[in-house]
Amino acid sequence: MVFTLKINGKPHEVDVDGDTPLLWVLRDVLGMTGTKFGCGQALCGACTVHVDGQPVRSCQTLVDSVGDSAVTTIEAIGQAPQGAALQKAWLELEVAQCGYCQSGQIMSAAALLKDTPKPTDNDIDAAMSGNVCRCGTYQRIRAAIRHAAGV
Repeated sequence: MVFTLKINGKPHEVDVDGDTPLLWVLRDVLGMTGTKFGCGQALCGACTVHVDGQPVRSCQTLVDSVGDSAVTTIEAIGQAPQGAALQKAWLELEVAQCGYCQSGQIMSAAALLKDTPKPTDNDIDAAMSGNVCRCGTYQRIRAAIRHAAGV
């Protein structure tokens, strides 16, 4: 079945089964490899993208459930003020270690800052609790979010 998905502000036609996870459409069909495969069960957050501004796990989001919603990936998050501030903070504070989970971390952090521009540590911990970093960079992630938010 052909779907027209609005990804990063542009329409993309894809011919896939409706039960194809959005992650595989992004990575394998469209070649947008910034979104990572982690656990495949929506437990680690590596595959986080935004659908209509809300963070979702793309490994468990079926393409036929996306409809006319706007999908934003790490490739375009820097176009939003919160995303640009986060990417800058990530670099300035050298957050990434292996870096594998970082695109999902930034997507979750961008959703947090959009809804809560001046988050507390509790806000950050709650928003980021579904994103796992096997390198344990949680303190640097929190510092970068606070830095991007100016708190």
